[in-house]
Amino acid sequence: MNYNIAVIPGDGIGPEVIRETVKVLDRIADKFGHKFSYQELLAGGIAIDQTGKALPEDTLSACKSSDSVLLGAVGGWKWDDLPGDKRPETALLGLRKALELYANIRPALLFEELASACPLKPEIVKDGLDFVVVRELTGGIYFGEKGTKETDMGHAAYDVELYSEKEVQRIAQTAFDMASKRNKKVTSVDKANVLESSRLWRRVVSETAKEYPQIELNNMYVDNAAMQLVRDPKQFDVIVTSNIFGDILSDEASQITGSIGLLPSASLTTGNFGMYEPVHGSAPDLAGRDKANPMAAILSAAMMLRYSFGLLEESDEISSAVRRVLKKGYRTPDLMEPPSEENTDMTNVAPAKKEVGTKEAGDLIAEEICPFILSAGKA
Repeated sequence: MNYNIAVIPGDGIGPEVIRETVKVLDRIADKFGHKFSYQELLAGGIAIDQTGKALPEDTLSACKSSDSVLLGAVGGWKWDDLPGDKRPETALLGLRKALELYANIRPALLFEELASACPLKPEIVKDGLDFVVVRELTGGIYFGEKGTKETDMGHAAYDVELYSEKEVQRIAQTAFDMASKRNKKVTSVDKANVLESSRLWRRVVSETAKEYPQIELNNMYVDNAAMQLVRDPKQFDVIVTSNIFGDILSDEASQITGSIGLLPSASLTTGNFGMYEPVHGSAPDLAGRDKANPMAAILSAAMMLRYSFGLLEESDEISSAVRRVLKKGYRTPDLMEPPSEENTDMTNVAPAKKEVGTKEAGDLIAEEICPFILSAGKA
């Protein structure tokens, strides 16, 4: 099969992790007889520098005509002083809105091999973690009315949290559909005791739940949800929540699963089209240093194969390759454990871990998928 992928490397470590992701996808193509065609596009800070716009029209047009979008990261210190509507991050919001990517899927999986990297007590995460955050992506405070005004207290700014019934219903359906293939439990997170938008959210989610009598629905305030994620994360299966709450809670989830460098994401619309990106940002302090973890980007590509292309075996092959590399003890710097107080000699930390850079991590994962290709290339 042939697939056309719009590739947006972006800023900071984005180009580095995308380079390794394409390397892994090429090994999948070789092994399973597919053809992935890549069109590299500008968005974010680099697009501002080269075109004056964070999201050029050519980029948006090419994304619309592709089979899926693979994104690295956008933003960085260089553009921090730009006005809010001119910053690199507006490219993300523009892509999500124009491509109607209303459902953001962020799996939180604690690999057995990284259990010791979890900051929670071992008894809390015994036997691992596996839940999913389903975040509404094109509504809420990020897309609501914004402005400034003068008040008695001085100059003020505001951002409006606005949700319609349809927006809530479709993301709720996405969550319930996903839960029906998992452990049949949905936790809807809101702030219905304070926010009018959350009261609408809770009502619509509860009404939608009636269409899924086999799914257990629990409602939870966001402050309690943040606490429960570190107190008892195993209680969750599918979490569905608003744009801003999902943004925050999924980052919290990334830390209890070991590293934000491991969390992939899929942003989906109706049908098979999607945009796939690691949850981490551009990390400009790591750019060009061969220290970034490419695994989140690579696992995002695995989600692309599953959700957009329907290539389940190929998707599982990537995930398994990442796990095999971790099982062999290879770690990017973000996954390396500090020495214990009893043993400050890193060479004696058990089990032995081998630190690798961005490129070597990508090579190792690619070799797990299709070793004869790399071996032939080295000859």
